[in-house]
Amino acid sequence: MAFAGFERHPGSGGLPTAVKILIAGGFGAGKTTMVGSVSEISPLRTEEVITRTSEGVDDLSGVEGKTTTTVAMDFGRITISRDLVLYLFGTPGQDRFWFMWDELALGALGAIVLADTRRLEDCFPAVDYFEHRGTSFVVAVNRFHGTCDYDADEVRHALDLDPRVPVVMCDARSRDSSKLALITLLEHTMANRMSASR
Repeated sequence: MAFAGFERHPGSGGLPTAVKILIAGGFGAGKTTMVGSVSEISPLRTEEVITRTSEGVDDLSGVEGKTTTTVAMDFGRITISRDLVLYLFGTPGQDRFWFMWDELALGALGAIVLADTRRLEDCFPAVDYFEHRGTSFVVAVNRFHGTCDYDADEVRHALDLDPRVPVVMCDARSRDSSKLALITLLEHTMANRMSASR
């Protein structure tokens, strides 16, 4: 898999270019699943069991079967070539952990905002966050079995996205589908950078 526009930095001494990508979105949208589906290493996960203590704090409507939650981040890696390595950081979804986003976002090339149509409003904070920071992002709609089927234009309208922000349908469990979302993000980011440099 090759990505046009990514080249080794001159004078890097043969070291690969490291690219940091965030996987963000609401609670239970599939961020941990996506990182795990594409990572070439066993992903680092900071999941904890959801306990009765979180009742009244974490909204489980629509994801009642969820038993664990990310409390810090997920981490995975993809080696694209000798010259390019992607580092994936999955953000925590609950608002009580949003204070970590600024640290995780430092140095990120871009982000995938994972949207769950069962709880579409949960990805608004991530969209707002990346728009405010001027971070390149795409929206990947994680299709869950038995949920309402919306097309990309309907999701774009519901989220009031800039027409230039790509919306892709995906299955976070699928390596190929998740890779397609990453490719879309990288192509979108490179197009933005080329446009800004003109």
